[in-house]
Amino acid sequence: MSQLPGVTEMRRMVDEFAPLMNADLPEVGAFHEAVHVREGVTADVIVPQGKGPHKGPHPVLVYLHGGGWVCGSAKSHRKLGYRFAEAGYLVFNVNYRLAPEHPFPTPFEDCLAAIRWAHREAARYGGDGARLAVGGDSAGANLSAAVAAALADDQERPRATLLLYGVFDFGMLRNALPPPELDTPAADAAREMVELMMGAYLGKARSDAALRDPQVSPLYAAAKLPPSHILVGGADPLAVQTEALVKALAAAGVPHEHFVDAGMPHGYVQMEHLPAARPAIERMVAFLRRNV
Repeated sequence: MSQLPGVTEMRRMVDEFAPLMNADLPEVGAFHEAVHVREGVTADVIVPQGKGPHKGPHPVLVYLHGGGWVCGSAKSHRKLGYRFAEAGYLVFNVNYRLAPEHPFPTPFEDCLAAIRWAHREAARYGGDGARLAVGGDSAGANLSAAVAAALADDQERPRATLLLYGVFDFGMLRNALPPPELDTPAADAAREMVELMMGAYLGKARSDAALRDPQVSPLYAAAKLPPSHILVGGADPLAVQTEALVKALAAAGVPHEHFVDAGMPHGYVQMEHLPAARPAIERMVAFLRRNV
């Protein structure tokens, strides 16, 4: 499948901003770039220093980057992975295949395979595969929740999830768009961006049943999620997605934490110049320590 209009520009922008967001990496024990997971899929493996309170075997975090299912990579999210490794977690920062060249279900299946691979291979890098969490931001949060629910009855099931400003219900995303009669530059841009991502990942023909598939919209499998840490910025349009997931988790009795950082935009955890970024990372680390 060829790239949709706009995908090339999104990828170029991510590549341009990546050095800014990933400068001044914290110290870790070791870094293994682009380790083979399966055909077309790699992971950057970030190993903690392994001394003092961080002596192994280390708990494991499989991280799934954001980027609207069409862009982003382990490289664009490298510093965030390093932050978790700095805190003592063996991090597998996954390069799953991207839409539109690889639409659903390929990214979902790649992430599912990556968790199983990390569970199996963790000991090679000083990790404990039985103490595994999965997390991600934006599209990566969608994939994290979807694969965690899919693995609920498996031995590789994650003990916890980190869900950063994700899309959890594609139907809600579609229905929240400005109506066609609202003809403003902002409304047009919102419709174009959502259609770009949905069209790339799910294709043009999307039935209501397809949008309710838990592998696509994990809100419909909320009861199968492990303990979850959910965060979003108060200025993020996806805050409504987070609220819907929190309500579903509460109704199902799933342990969870929910944080809304006032005034923060989408993607703020990677923007360490913003005051809420590092405290958000610290809260996630504290949550992992209690649950993994």
